[in-house]
Amino acid sequence: MNFTKKVMNMDITTSLLGDISHLIDRAKNHLATQFNSTLVLLNWEIGFRIDQGILKHKRADYGKRIIFQLAKELQIKYGRGFDRASLFRMVQFSKFFPDQEIVATLSQQLSWSHFIEIIAISDDLKRSYYLEMCRIERWSVRTLRSKIDTMLYERTALAKK
Repeated sequence: MNFTKKVMNMDITTSLLGDISHLIDRAKNHLATQFNSTLVLLNWEIGFRIDQGILKHKRADYGKRIIFQLAKELQIKYGRGFDRASLFRMVQFSKFFPDQEIVATLSQQLSWSHFIEIIAISDDLKRSYYLEMCRIERWSVRTLRSKIDTMLYERTALAKK
């Protein structure tokens, strides 16, 4: 094989490698987005179900015992992501975001880890601010934590005064 054919084969191989790499990366990103979206919706549904089935019926002490037992059983069956604290976080999530359609839309853009950070914020306006900033600017969870830790919301509010 002469030098020109070798160079042409290398160019074709490099181009093909780039194209196939792009396809694989795109598929992996799509899978990750679908996985995160499914996880967020699952956690919302679990929280909603617990809230509607147990906690809304004014059975707080009974509800806490049920959740404790439920967490033990779920951990045995599905692992550590279903401990008592996680279940209460799921309930809190479903209360802060009562509209499943909004959750479905946001879950395409934000991960469960984003929502964990956001629902830990007690102030409604502050929580909404960070939610919108995450969505619009596509912040990573690390960036979100950093913005919360450096009090971006408070600094922005002061700057507007």
